[in-house]
Amino acid sequence: MPNRVTPLQVQDLLHEYQLDHEGHISIEAIGGSASRARFRVGKKHLRPGDTVSGPTLMALADVAMYAALLGEIGLVPLAVTTSLNINFLRKPAQRDVIGEAKLLKVGKRLAVGEVTLFSDGDSAPVAHVTCTYSIPPRSGNTG
Repeated sequence: MPNRVTPLQVQDLLHEYQLDHEGHISIEAIGGSASRARFRVGKKHLRPGDTVSGPTLMALADVAMYAALLGEIGLVPLAVTTSLNINFLRKPAQRDVIGEAKLLKVGKRLAVGEVTLFSDGDSAPVAHVTCTYSIPPRSGNTG
């Protein structure tokens, strides 16, 4: 069992590898095979029609899933997304978007989970995402 990973540790890792989208994504909670992340939406994250862009929503979902996974396996930077499927459900409000990730299965090489995205303050989801992550083999078995 890995040591407990904190939101600050994941946030630092995201920043180190430039995955925090210039500081717009923050990790609010990690634990219980889940995480909660926030994307601070600015004007540059809106598409024509003044809705939060799809790439912004996908980035938040991906980071939220990554945080949930790191909470389970430890700080493993080379865990990578192998698939991400998003269903857009309704137009997001022009405010922060919250991603609530939940791991459904974590195996030796793959992890599967889902993320529900909400406009901050709204209970109705704006998108539902499923993700699969590849987990690198433990060190010691090279080449």
